[in-house]
Amino acid sequence: MNASNNFALARYEREKFFSKEGYEVSISSGYWRLNKDQAFYPDSLPEWLNGDLNRSFRQVLAVYGETCSALHTVNLFRRFKDYYEYIEDNDGMEPFSPESFMSYRVKMVQTEYVLSPMRGFLRSWVSLGYPGIPPETLPMLEKWRIKGNEKGYAVQSMCPESGPFSDIEMDGIVSGVLDCYAAGRLELRDTCYAMILAMTGRRPIQLSSLKIKDLIASGEKYFINFPRAKQRYGKWRGSFTKFEIVEDLWVLLQAQVESVKSAFEERVGKEIPLKLVIELPLFPAVAKYTVSESLKEQLDGDFLHARVDEVNNSMRTVKEVIGVISHRTGAITHLNAYRFRYTLGTNLAREGRGEYIIAEVLDQSDLQNVGVYVKNIPEIVERIDKAVALQLAPLAQAFQGLLVADETKARRGADRSSRICSAGGNVGTCGSYGFCGALAPVACYTCSHFQPWLDGPHELVLDELIRERDGVRDITGDLKIASANDRLILAVSDVVTRCSAMKSDLAND
Repeated sequence: MNASNNFALARYEREKFFSKEGYEVSISSGYWRLNKDQAFYPDSLPEWLNGDLNRSFRQVLAVYGETCSALHTVNLFRRFKDYYEYIEDNDGMEPFSPESFMSYRVKMVQTEYVLSPMRGFLRSWVSLGYPGIPPETLPMLEKWRIKGNEKGYAVQSMCPESGPFSDIEMDGIVSGVLDCYAAGRLELRDTCYAMILAMTGRRPIQLSSLKIKDLIASGEKYFINFPRAKQRYGKWRGSFTKFEIVEDLWVLLQAQVESVKSAFEERVGKEIPLKLVIELPLFPAVAKYTVSESLKEQLDGDFLHARVDEVNNSMRTVKEVIGVISHRTGAITHLNAYRFRYTLGTNLAREGRGEYIIAEVLDQSDLQNVGVYVKNIPEIVERIDKAVALQLAPLAQAFQGLLVADETKARRGADRSSRICSAGGNVGTCGSYGFCGALAPVACYTCSHFQPWLDGPHELVLDELIRERDGVRDITGDLKIASANDRLILAVSDVVTRCSAMKSDLAND
């Protein structure tokens, strides 16, 4: 194989370029960093790819590096690296020859869609005038009908590991995050990540790109002005979409703002002017700040923003801390950013929203990825009777409190004001000394401070909740509304099951 064909290079050959995020890159360098998240080693290509062919490849890749997203550029490099390594393993094939691509297509039969951006890259290579592509290769590739990537598998399959969360799982996640944050078991930053994802369905890169000034209050309404993502030729923070949020999330994010401000002022050693405070990243990499250099200049790019991977790592932390059990798998519910996104799209489809509305809410530029939501609307459980609830309850583990034999064994048991009553009588004791505005007794069954009594009328509470669910379904015909208390029903069912087990154990002693 002779990769260096001693051809003359195109007339214009640059020595460096600037990526979309403003990072200066030397084209001949063995290390290209395109932004805070994406970098790679061009020298990791096979040794035979040297001389003129390698220089042409780098020049074309540089065009993508300055005009396309960093992730797209890195993905292109990785795809061509795989192609080059395939060529290396098949001696006798000339790089970029029609035969090499036909053979490579057979190898990539399960992921043929990767050939489409590679074909586009070769188009650019030829049109820019850089040599190295045989004249018969591109015409052959242009005739191919390349099968696209399968879209929406996780949504279509309702996969319990990677697809949308069920309503019961989502309720458990949100409650778990807030409870663990209140108890000091979850950091503010992780809590903010989780709640933004849960309430907005945005991508990790949009969270890591936020600045304090993107939090907007307008009268009694609150918004996050999200930088748009996946705009291949758009600049970093070049366009935005506003998303309205609830006041509770706004208050949480204001705490994050104060935390960020304090962290930078401690690092800088003095108070930061307001005009610079609003430019601070909402989720910063404070350790990267260089004290000897201008803060204003360091805030101009993405350098001080958290890496995108931090959001995904944060979700792994949240998963382990809250430990919400899925009623579908019996295991801890797997968390990642895209499951929240899938859940938002799925819930919109269940509410009867069309593709254009779903695309707008999910901040999609087109409709090619939203059709899966309206074509595969998952069913909500139409009816939950007592038998089904009692069967699912041990899996869901929605009950977070502690079952006690009687009032005397409960924390605050001597305080009569701690009693939780229902229409059928007292059901347990509240172990919290703080104020609670939740609706008792129904809200208590999912609270960690609740101590149900062994002989409490829990089955009456369960029967009433199931009757209410059926009544709402029959009156409104809306299963989404009717299922709002499904996790609560499972929590009460869990208490009923535990009471039966404890009574059985006591009878056998």
